[in-house]
Amino acid sequence: MGEGKLGWRRVKFGEVVRHVKAKVDPSTAGLERYVAGEHMQTDDLRIRSWGDVGDGYLGPAFHMHFKPGQVLYGSRRTYLRKVAVADFEGICANTTFVLESADPSLLLPEFLPFVMQTDLFHEHSRRESKGSVNPYVNFSDLAWYEFDLPPLGEQGRLVQVLSIAENVAQALLDARRSAHHIRRRLLESFNLNNLPLVPVADLVTSGPQNGVSPQCNDQRRGRPTLAVGCVYSGVVNTETELKHSEIDDTSFERFRLRRDDVLVVRGNGNRELVGRAGIVVEELSECFYPDLLIRLRFNPEKLDPALASQLWNCVPVHASLIRRAKSTNGIYKINGADIRAHQLPLPPKQMQVDMLEALNTHGQAVQAVDTRTAGALHMRAQLLKLLAAPA
Repeated sequence: MGEGKLGWRRVKFGEVVRHVKAKVDPSTAGLERYVAGEHMQTDDLRIRSWGDVGDGYLGPAFHMHFKPGQVLYGSRRTYLRKVAVADFEGICANTTFVLESADPSLLLPEFLPFVMQTDLFHEHSRRESKGSVNPYVNFSDLAWYEFDLPPLGEQGRLVQVLSIAENVAQALLDARRSAHHIRRRLLESFNLNNLPLVPVADLVTSGPQNGVSPQCNDQRRGRPTLAVGCVYSGVVNTETELKHSEIDDTSFERFRLRRDDVLVVRGNGNRELVGRAGIVVEELSECFYPDLLIRLRFNPEKLDPALASQLWNCVPVHASLIRRAKSTNGIYKINGADIRAHQLPLPPKQMQVDMLEALNTHGQAVQAVDTRTAGALHMRAQLLKLLAAPA
């Protein structure tokens, strides 16, 4: 450990954090819950869902025992930033690290998850990850990560402030989730089951068309291109996800985006994200789309593109598409044939107008929640930046 100013000390992660490797037999341990990767959410310290031990075959990897207060960290695809604090006892797979303070007199247990939420920690973890399809990090790769550790009293004060920021952010995220649940119920209120189902091939004027993925660069050379994460909640959001790549003019014209294009996620490691759709609602004519997205151009005389995107993401409609998804090396994919054969409920024209009016009214309320949520998340991010700043 190195000594910093004002009592802050430069430490290595492995000096103050213990990797707990307590193993149990799920069939005899008497534990009721297990936590898998899909139960942990990006940038959410709470565990909001879990599985019940005994409901199905867990597999040989699920033998790690965790207790309340310990930190769970997803070591696969660490760019997903899955850090969660357990508030119950259970079992997880050996690909989820169970971590705790090695010495609470040096590192408060409550302070550890905030250390792991900083951008510097996540950048280190991504940089040290191995493998391209399903990248992973070892604890030994995390152990030499260095950060500035404040004195115990200062840790306590920071935990209080960060916890308030975390609670505000999570309360607004809960409100946002509720708003999106209401949107799903709103769509269901239109009795989609009573509408005729029409193949996508009969509703589009163009597509499905895969994108192109030339080599991206960090120097912002060439033209902007999307990342898969841009397709979110039924729209294409480009606030933080644009990359840059050099592409010839002919290819660019072929894959250039325009308003009302609908993009579908062709492949992802998370099965639930495969087949999700989003519509281009802003001017993106200088941007093209990558190979893991598929473009559709709907015929507005048959189905409004904005409504098509909403209907596409309805739980039963999406579920019928991802049943076609095939897994290769942990990546689930659909193809153009799957999309052409996929069926959407087709409302009459006046019903389309009524549905869009209701959805737009709801969308304005969601936007207000999103604005407040973004502010709370920004505040949390700024506090975490202060935590990671050099002592």
